[in-house]
Amino acid sequence: MSSEIMLRSARPGDERFCAQVQTASWRTAFRDILPAEVLEGLTEFSRTEEMYRRVLAQDAFHGTLLLLNGMPHGIAFWSRCRAPAPGQEDAAELVCIHSLPDNWRRGYGSRMMDRVLDEMRRAGFRQVMLWVFAENTRARRFYEAHGFAPTGREQAGFGAREMEYAREL
Repeated sequence: MSSEIMLRSARPGDERFCAQVQTASWRTAFRDILPAEVLEGLTEFSRTEEMYRRVLAQDAFHGTLLLLNGMPHGIAFWSRCRAPAPGQEDAAELVCIHSLPDNWRRGYGSRMMDRVLDEMRRAGFRQVMLWVFAENTRARRFYEAHGFAPTGREQAGFGAREMEYAREL
């Protein structure tokens, strides 16, 4: 059975969709990475929905939504690099890319990634960076398959270690 896939830009009013995808994705992807109390707080639905309400009201963030058979399935957001290292002043940052866990490893994340990388190129960026939890080997494999490589920069985030990845566009 084939699935109907639709990609579109995120807009105000999509905050519930974004919160649904992010909270479900985080609860599965990060349950063995983040401390339980931290994860619980970060996946509280109304707080996540309000965060997306603020994000969608800003021009600084560019979001892509993936609908699968008309239902919310994936989100990806990017912006200009928010805390650039030397040499990244003109880089884009992949802020997040999430999909519902039921359909991981079916190519939907790659469809979103291709779209956001193309948007970044068209916006004039030549490099993109992102942060990923060091223990999130599934995501790290995904990023590496899309040409990203670790830069050597690390930081603490939400009670876990994050690694910076980057690639040229």
